[in-house]
Amino acid sequence: MHIVVCIKQVPDSAQIRVHPVTNTIMRQGVPTIINPYDLFSLEEALRLRDQLGGKVTVITMGPKMAIEALKKCISYGADDAILLTDKVFAGSDTLATSFALASAIAKIGETNPVDMVFCGKQTIDGDTAQVGPGIARRLHMQQLTYVAQVEKVDLDKGEIVVHRRSEGGVQVLATRLPCLVTMLEGSNEMRYGSMDDLFRAARYEVAEWDHKAAGITVTAQCGLKGSPTVVKKVFAPPAKAVKAEVIKTEGKTPREVADALLTSVFAKHPKLEMEIGQ
Repeated sequence: MHIVVCIKQVPDSAQIRVHPVTNTIMRQGVPTIINPYDLFSLEEALRLRDQLGGKVTVITMGPKMAIEALKKCISYGADDAILLTDKVFAGSDTLATSFALASAIAKIGETNPVDMVFCGKQTIDGDTAQVGPGIARRLHMQQLTYVAQVEKVDLDKGEIVVHRRSEGGVQVLATRLPCLVTMLEGSNEMRYGSMDDLFRAARYEVAEWDHKAAGITVTAQCGLKGSPTVVKKVFAPPAKAVKAEVIKTEGKTPREVADALLTSVFAKHPKLEMEIGQ
């Protein structure tokens, strides 16, 4: 069984800053991490490989600095890693990104057929949850999104059974392979890398593919040219000018504190007092 896991190197959301003049995200000096949701997909892929045998290939699209994230995946136990890096990919939105990744996965499948593709449910920088389904659509794969548990994979029958979380509860779904799965957070716990994998990651040479290596002949579908999405503005919500009112409680009984609170609330919302009185 061959599983491909799509990951993304993203800015640490806890330290993202917005430029006060240009209103764009300031990435300089901001540490990067593997998108947390992608780690749940990686762990699930590794578990299936350990259980059923096979190979796990990790792929991402980004600048050369993303090699660090791919080597981290190797240290967790992934078998191979590929970085899509090319100037023609710059400025890609979710449509262009899914095109590039799908093209690369199809190219991988020419020499080693792909049985499953795993993605995180979304990334913490874009929050669109569109790339995974976009890849599935382009590769004509069945897609299972927001999966909380992979119950069973039967390679003989070419079937997979998963638990998908929905607004109304949990759906138990079955479909045929090959398929694409997006995993939810909390579906598993990321393992620690073994010493052998850590040493292998340090020596590992990540394969770097440009658009030609990925089998892309029409570059108009990549990068800014292939991205119909336009981000007009990015901004931080303004701080509220209203300050919290402080009610002093020293030397007051609980009843007196409650009366003071209600008096303050009713003073600002007189209709509320009338509604309660009715």
